[in-house]
Amino acid sequence: MRHKILEAGLDWTVASAGTESYHVGSQPHIHSIEICEAHGIDIKHQRARRFMADDFAQYDKIYAMASDVYNEILHIARHKAVPEKLELFLNELNPGRNESVPDPWYGTKEGYFGVYEMINAACDKIIARYR
Repeated sequence: MRHKILEAGLDWTVASAGTESYHVGSQPHIHSIEICEAHGIDIKHQRARRFMADDFAQYDKIYAMASDVYNEILHIARHKAVPEKLELFLNELNPGRNESVPDPWYGTKEGYFGVYEMINAACDKIIARYR
């Protein structure tokens, strides 16, 4: 998303966070890095951080990649949650279907290609919608 925002000349802030603490400080998965590099995108310097309740105050829109993550975000944020700001990411491509992005973490590199294409298409929709 950050790469696409820069290409579009938009002055948006984008961040990524997870709901589990065990990845904090880690790089993206090696297959994610390789696939992004093949598309001219450098993500190897990114590091995982944990979602915080104050993210609802900091950001205009928050996307969850999966329904369990959506629920965990609401749980973490509790009274600071602003449900109107929270959306499942793939609802940008398929409104109202509430689909989760498949997690290719334990699969093969091939699984990352399809996920890349989904994320890429959803990012294009987000930019078109909010530009």
